Amino acid sequence: MTDVLGGSDDDESAGENHPEVRYLHSKPPAPKIYGYNELLSRLVGYHLQSVQFFPRYLQLAFESAEAPDTPVLTCEVLPVVDTPGGPVTSRQPGYADTLRSLIGEPVVETVEASREGLRICFAQAAVTVRPSVAELRGPVIAMLSDFNDGSSVSWRPGGSAFEYLG
Repeated sequence: MTDVLGGSDDDESAGENHPEVRYLHSKPPAPKIYGYNELLSRLVGYHLQSVQFFPRYLQLAFESAEAPDTPVLTCEVLPVVDTPGGPVTSRQPGYADTLRSLIGEPVVETVEASREGLRICFAQAAVTVRPSVAELRGPVIAMLSDFNDGSSVSWRPGGSAFEYLG
């Protein structure tokens, strides 16, 4: 009987005890599993720094005395502002003023959940992004970016938190 290196009849497999054995392709990294609210929750403790309106979207910028970055939430679907007096939508008078009234307020909680969209909570109000199909304007609903470590996330119809639009 002939012994075969790496065969099933020995204790040696190719490459285990032979450093000269090289593989053509490295083992691919395991795919990262998306975690709801993982990046959005980093906004807790940040203060709303500015609200900028553009023709087709708006941006909410955040700042923190404890962190050097200035994350930005770009909303291509205009959010609803939930206040003690009821929800304020972009179609109502006072919408811009309601959003601007949150400048300087700290984020106390964030919510991102399956089929629920996004919610950034302040002490007396919350900004909610949960569009209907009719409100969609393009392939992106919102994007959170500008963390110093390069972290960012985009939310799309049918994707995480917006499965109901798929």
